[in-house]
Amino acid sequence: MNMQAPPATGVQPPPIPARLEDMQLPVVMMRDIMLKTMFRKNLDMIGDIARAICLPRAVTTELIDMTRAQNLLEATGTLHANASNEMGFQLTDAGKARTLDALSQSEYFGAMPVPLDVYREQVKRQSIRNIQITRKQLTDAMGHLVLPDDLLDNLGPAVSAGRSILMYGPPGNGKSSISNGIRDAMGEKIYVPRAIEYAGQVITVYDPIVHSAAETEEDDPNSLRVRRSYDTRYVKCERPTVVTGGELSLSMLDLVYNPTARTYQAPLQLKSTGGIFIVDDLGRQAEPPQSLVNRWIVPLEENKDILALQSGEKFEVPFDTLVIFSTNFHPNEIFDQAALRRIFYKIKIDGPNQQNFLKIFAMVAKKRGMPLSEPALVHLIKKKYPTINNVYANYQPIFLIDQIISICEFEGMPYQMSPELIDRAWANMFVKDEHIVK
Repeated sequence: MNMQAPPATGVQPPPIPARLEDMQLPVVMMRDIMLKTMFRKNLDMIGDIARAICLPRAVTTELIDMTRAQNLLEATGTLHANASNEMGFQLTDAGKARTLDALSQSEYFGAMPVPLDVYREQVKRQSIRNIQITRKQLTDAMGHLVLPDDLLDNLGPAVSAGRSILMYGPPGNGKSSISNGIRDAMGEKIYVPRAIEYAGQVITVYDPIVHSAAETEEDDPNSLRVRRSYDTRYVKCERPTVVTGGELSLSMLDLVYNPTARTYQAPLQLKSTGGIFIVDDLGRQAEPPQSLVNRWIVPLEENKDILALQSGEKFEVPFDTLVIFSTNFHPNEIFDQAALRRIFYKIKIDGPNQQNFLKIFAMVAKKRGMPLSEPALVHLIKKKYPTINNVYANYQPIFLIDQIISICEFEGMPYQMSPELIDRAWANMFVKDEHIVK
């Protein structure tokens, strides 16, 4: 017996279908997707077909036998010696006609979709709310950041709860970096469906731009023994992170219909299932912040979202996402109290104090290969920062040191720091208020 090693992740993988009836998909849909895949990819061997439609060989064989019985496929009569003497199959004239008719109804081919109800069960197995983040995990993931001591005290419980978070505070203080650190702390891998099915419609979910595949599995082409450890209609991925900014609009949270292919693409929040959805720069979108949060009220409170097909039919999908809103505005300026109640955690991200600012400055200088200079630092702290009321921000060390590096390279001199170079770099960090004569 070929014993499979337990998966490295604590997430239970999606079970592998053993028979055609385990698929819980319309038989005609499965048959047509297989025919379209054979036609579009010019496939004729069971092993290749099984890999293309992401089904076990045994289930694919059942599907082929059923399709042969309908006179839509026929054996080619030749054995492929390089593939364990597999028999080849090809479309009959009736099969070609059926395939062209199916393509006219939907261009989708390839991986068999996962029924929505089956996907719901997998979402429960890998729920973001099953994660318990420890202080050590969060500290390790954010070790490259210099953060106030009490920030992790507030952030840790919020992340472990898997509920919505609003991070607010002055710009340039690492709200985006903190959001990415939260994702890194999660660690676990999850299973993302290539596509899901609802009411006979195919909705593609897996997106290489959003999802980072952790590994791929396929059958040994020279063996009939299956070596899979999970249903390969899913892709094993890092927990996804979707980041949106000023470009976010309400329409981006709806299904995207492709009228040519006659298929749907999952909206951003569905692609982020099991991971994090970051709404950065809240308040910079064309839509008012209140409208965006109103769109999230049902998902945030009931852990489900409502989507609509082209026909107007509405249906529920799981909403299992840690939503992080990040804004430079004070929450009371952009939300009413009803909206704020629906965001479970509000965490202010302030700029660093002088001590932490100097730590960041020293870390950046070391990373950039810039030697520190005590006279330059004294000039920066005693002469420059008092002009802006000693307001420090996390982005400033990187900005100033990169400016000094550019000046040194332009002047053809080794990297160095001086009060004069600090002044030249500082001049580019702020724009003076002055009247421009037109």
